[in-house]
Amino acid sequence: MKVVCHREGLLNACQLASVAVAARDIKPVLRNLKAVVDNERCTLMATDLELGIRLDVRGIKVAEPGEALLPTSRLISILRESTDEQLTIEASVDNCLVKGEHNEFEMPGDDPAAFPDIPSFAEEKYHELTAGVLRDMIRRVIFATASAEHSRFGATTGILWELEGDKATLVATDGRRLALMHGAAQAHGGHSTKGQTAVVPVKAMSLLERNLTEPDETIKVSVRPNEVLMKTERAMIYSRLVEGRFPNYRQVLPAKHNSKVNLTVGPFLSAVRQAAIMTDEESKRVVFNFAKKKLTLQARGAESGRSRVEMPLDYDGKALEISFDPKFVVDMLRVLEPDTPLLLELTDPSTPAVFKHEPNYLYVVVPLVGSAAEKKD
Repeated sequence: MKVVCHREGLLNACQLASVAVAARDIKPVLRNLKAVVDNERCTLMATDLELGIRLDVRGIKVAEPGEALLPTSRLISILRESTDEQLTIEASVDNCLVKGEHNEFEMPGDDPAAFPDIPSFAEEKYHELTAGVLRDMIRRVIFATASAEHSRFGATTGILWELEGDKATLVATDGRRLALMHGAAQAHGGHSTKGQTAVVPVKAMSLLERNLTEPDETIKVSVRPNEVLMKTERAMIYSRLVEGRFPNYRQVLPAKHNSKVNLTVGPFLSAVRQAAIMTDEESKRVVFNFAKKKLTLQARGAESGRSRVEMPLDYDGKALEISFDPKFVVDMLRVLEPDTPLLLELTDPSTPAVFKHEPNYLYVVVPLVGSAAEKKD
């Protein structure tokens, strides 16, 4: 295999594909990227056996078709540090030579036949979504997933996909907050996730999001019993689904509310951040006091001090005081545009609050319940 490539373009492609490279020593061969070159294109492959990607590399001139294994870490270092704009890569089972006008690097080769196959997308049943819509959906829910060490349910370490007819729904929760977003989709071949719990790992969702660069691009998603295939114009991402039970998220959505508060993301985010300055590890709490025409936010740390922040509010309802971990509120506000309108639905100090943006996005956060002494000045 021999190709001439633009260094910066190949670096970006290798860094993107390297997300799927095995972080653990499963098999030595999985530390490599596999390059498959024909007369028209170069495809990079990477996998850790749970996640895999086929990525088309643009701007490649093919001198000699073939297949080769490229050492991921060293190749990325070469591409990052080299001063040459164009590089020639010539690789075989025996060695891999990267050569530019001013520098040259030679590394041991390996047998590409030992690299596991990554499926291509040849599905007849799938859903289509536009990249812009899907990117917003991922960004607005992914932060609410549980980390592996804090997961009460194994499946909460991923994002639940529901694909039915002309609608796609993504849901993420860690048991203390829940993010949900709907988006327009189009089914082909009767594709549906009905009867399945299709939970895609965060790592795969992050890799997919990084591939969504053209808002109008069409993305194909096909969910199989234990895996998912996600196809963009440039990449095909394969992932095993997360095992375990995903909680029935519909049961945690409050059936009623007593108060509605209209907010704008920018001013509200600024007020929450200011109040949160005086929280500490012992007291990760901001008290939100909703009164007529005014919201007062207060926080107190055992050693850090206290804060009190006021902001005007379009609210004429009943006075209500409720406490939240500010991180849970800020995480949601950061993925929305500053001028985005929000509707906050409140019931009482101990019932989950619901933030809504238009009909497609909602965010549920469980309040902190404690003694008055903890909350008040």
